[in-house]
Amino acid sequence: MEIDSLREAFDRVVEKRTLSSTKVQEAIDQIVNEVTQAISKMQMMNTDSMDSCDHSCILAELKAKLNEVAPLNLLEGCQKELNVALSKYLKLLEKSFNPDISKAYRNVDFEASTINNIIANHFYRQGLFDLGDSFVHECGESDGSYLKSSFQEMYGMLEAMQARNLEPALSWAAKNHDQLLQNSSMLELKLHSLQFVEILTNKGSKDEALQYARTHLGPFAFMNEAEIPRLMACLIWDRLDQSPYAEFVSSMQWEKLSEELIHQFCSILGQSSDSPLNVAISAGFQGLPTLLKLTMVMAAKKQEWQAMKQLPVPIDIGPEFQYHSVFVCPVLREQSSDENPPMLMPCGHAVSKQSIMKLSKSSSRTFKCPYCPSEAVASQCKQLRF
Repeated sequence: MEIDSLREAFDRVVEKRTLSSTKVQEAIDQIVNEVTQAISKMQMMNTDSMDSCDHSCILAELKAKLNEVAPLNLLEGCQKELNVALSKYLKLLEKSFNPDISKAYRNVDFEASTINNIIANHFYRQGLFDLGDSFVHECGESDGSYLKSSFQEMYGMLEAMQARNLEPALSWAAKNHDQLLQNSSMLELKLHSLQFVEILTNKGSKDEALQYARTHLGPFAFMNEAEIPRLMACLIWDRLDQSPYAEFVSSMQWEKLSEELIHQFCSILGQSSDSPLNVAISAGFQGLPTLLKLTMVMAAKKQEWQAMKQLPVPIDIGPEFQYHSVFVCPVLREQSSDENPPMLMPCGHAVSKQSIMKLSKSSSRTFKCPYCPSEAVASQCKQLRF
């Protein structure tokens, strides 16, 4: 991807700048050292009448040493290398970032209110409630703040957790107990486990911690038979941070639990844990260089890519944007569906079910694999499930 080449070019500029700065500093230090030594010699000559060396000898010696160091040539060489790397980086930037990005997208009709709601909810999702309110007020979208109260509740729990207060999160988890279990989430158990450890370490009361475990951890015993005995073993240690169970008092526990709380809260709310606006912009940023290059190539061939049903080149936007597996039949060039699932042939290659029916004349004869010389019959093909 072009973004990787940009990073590499930028790293080279940074490396050259660091190297140049180091060499310049070394040259300056050497010059200062030589001048300081010359001054010291001249001062000693003024106080020592036995010294036969005069000022001219000292200055001539200093000049010879500075000519040997050749600081000006050294500085010019370092600056030249830096300028070359910087020039290449600027050319790569100009090549990669075409200012006219309108050629890389289609004109699609959309409702402004929908976009405004997406932007407003992005602000609320990020905890920027004042900014979200200002945006909703200025664009006049009264429906843009329908998720504000929900995200305020979520950030209230997160702020309480930063202050080592689990009560709001525990209350929310208890209220959504059934939905968390449906999501196969052990968030409520993890919250109670962390509260148990807090009572044990901060209050130092083993009796109170044991009573809390009986009340709140007991109902989860059948779900997690491995974790609860480890928690109970913490009762025999006076210093958990010096025990085999030091992980329970690590600050990472709070960070991981905060992330899981955000994920489960958004899931129950029917929202993704990542901002849709952020995902769309990030994916578009990664795919834009390829689309711009495709636009230039198609324009040179006097063809219009926007009229195509399918792009002639793949758009690699990274695995973080792949939320589910997609199979595209190499014969029909269409995505698979429930009615047209991917099928595995005996040779190991895969095509869609409709392609197999087409190649085998509705299962009436053997057919050749589109990729290799192997032959097969429709009954030998098995459906693939991702």
